[in-house]
Amino acid sequence: MEPTDDYIEEKSKSQLKREADALQKIGEQLINMSAHELDDIPLPDNLVLAIEDARQMKKGALKRQRQFIGKLMRDLDPAPIIDALEARKAKALEQNRNFHRIEAWRDRLLDEGDIALNDFLNDYPSADRQKLRQLMRQAKKEAEQGKPPKSARNLFQYLRELSEQ
Repeated sequence: MEPTDDYIEEKSKSQLKREADALQKIGEQLINMSAHELDDIPLPDNLVLAIEDARQMKKGALKRQRQFIGKLMRDLDPAPIIDALEARKAKALEQNRNFHRIEAWRDRLLDEGDIALNDFLNDYPSADRQKLRQLMRQAKKEAEQGKPPKSARNLFQYLRELSEQ
């Protein structure tokens, strides 16, 4: 039998099961999000209600509720939900990269001193050289005395403020 324009290939039972499992996994991600985080994702009211119900359920009922959420998701286009989840994930990765970049600058400033300070000021000309030196000096002093790293935290905080400008 030759395929024609009218011929639509049916999905196998296995393919349907894989798709249902994928939607159920997306539903699990939604269950694990806070109500505030869910506000950013385009969801119909019945799905939001099912997710809120799932958060209050115990093990056995929760499993059935996850399946129900997966079933609800089969009736709608999951692309906007997936896109919103991916955007959230990308934002979290960017925040993580930024955190590590700031951490690396702090460590470099404490380890290398003035050389790293000059490099940092080239990248961030609006930074206050005197404040940076003071925080670096205090952090080194605290480390030598075995005190809690209050100044190192303050340095990190200042670097983060500069990076957000």
